[in-house]
Amino acid sequence: MSTHIHSPRRYRPRSRPRQGGAVIVTVCFVLFFLLGFMAIAFDFGRLFIVKTELQTAMDSCALAAAQELDGQASALDRARSAGITAANLNRVNLQSANWDAKGQVVGADISFKNAAYGATMLPASARYAQCQHTQNGVRMWLMHAAGAFTGNTGANPATRAVLASAVATRSSSQSTCPLPVALKAKLGGTPANNFGFQVGEWVTVFDKGGASASAGEMGWYNLDGSNSASETAAQLAEGGRCGTRIGDTLGTPGAQTSVDRPWNYRFGVYKNSDSPNENHPDQTGYSYTNANWKNPVPQNAFSGTPAAGSHATAANYLIKRAAYASLADTGTNLRTGSLITFNDNNKLNSFQKLATPGAGGQHRLFGYSRRLAVVPVINNASQVINYVCMFMLHPLSGPNDPAQLEYRGLAGIPASPCTTGGVPGGSGGPLVPVLVR
Repeated sequence: MSTHIHSPRRYRPRSRPRQGGAVIVTVCFVLFFLLGFMAIAFDFGRLFIVKTELQTAMDSCALAAAQELDGQASALDRARSAGITAANLNRVNLQSANWDAKGQVVGADISFKNAAYGATMLPASARYAQCQHTQNGVRMWLMHAAGAFTGNTGANPATRAVLASAVATRSSSQSTCPLPVALKAKLGGTPANNFGFQVGEWVTVFDKGGASASAGEMGWYNLDGSNSASETAAQLAEGGRCGTRIGDTLGTPGAQTSVDRPWNYRFGVYKNSDSPNENHPDQTGYSYTNANWKNPVPQNAFSGTPAAGSHATAANYLIKRAAYASLADTGTNLRTGSLITFNDNNKLNSFQKLATPGAGGQHRLFGYSRRLAVVPVINNASQVINYVCMFMLHPLSGPNDPAQLEYRGLAGIPASPCTTGGVPGGSGGPLVPVLVR
């Protein structure tokens, strides 16, 4: 008789499908919370970037607007125009090539304050420019997805608004960004007597092939101390060279070869593919020579009244700037402008086109203060001893033309119409726009 030994059965646990379902639910909750955290990180990161971009635009707006607060009757209009132009050159919303047309900075976004920081609409008392703008419609992609998942469609989680504000004023600089020309005082000239010049007097910039200017004259000088003629043109271009300080020694370049092009941009006069939106003009290109402005010394084309015999279109710079006049006054024909300014319609025939005039023209859309410029005063050793404000009078037909500028006084006084770029924080240098908030 045999015995049969049965092997013990292995224990097999029963499957528990309910546990599998619980795991799925747990995973869904975890994914939901992860989605929420991702939404916060992604969307609030996007808001931070847009806020930074918009703040840059507001800073640019306030600085450009403050630069125009010179107390003249047209100061607030010019400040708004300059602020709008500067702000809208900055791309916002992740560097979008085109902001929403309804979202761009407009005149209502720019306001002005007096010395006590009270609101003002009086150009003579405006000391601060404030730019404040809200950018609506910033897309919140993951927050929108999370809202759709949960059914939370109220309050439109797909978009948010971003606000930025900046305030700027003008203050003395410790360094500045002048034109690459320099003025020598007349004999006996000191800051107390405007270095011997009269406010409104025209002064010629002589091209002497590298020779320094004589007393009472102006010449081309490189701000970096070099002797390169091409460097002169580079320093004259938009942006120029900043950092010039009292005591710097300037260089005397050779005969000029290319200064006419960047010089003429300021008058809205262009060659080939050059354009006002890239090479910005002043807010007017209307120009002055002894052919169309017959006033005796001091000629005062900046704010004076044209003498008998002046051109029929003649009016001072402040009037023309307020009208956004072109070189051709109300026209766009370069030959007409050349005839008005030089009594010769072929004088500027190496150039091709003008910035357009008027309220909707390119002088207003793209222009800012580019013809009122700070100029160094130098001693016989070519060292900078002071700065003055000069008004650029007319375009050049070629690089060897003698340019003329009008003396407008010391650059560091509160009544100076000149402002320029540079490092703020000085005690008596030219006035520069500076952010204060």
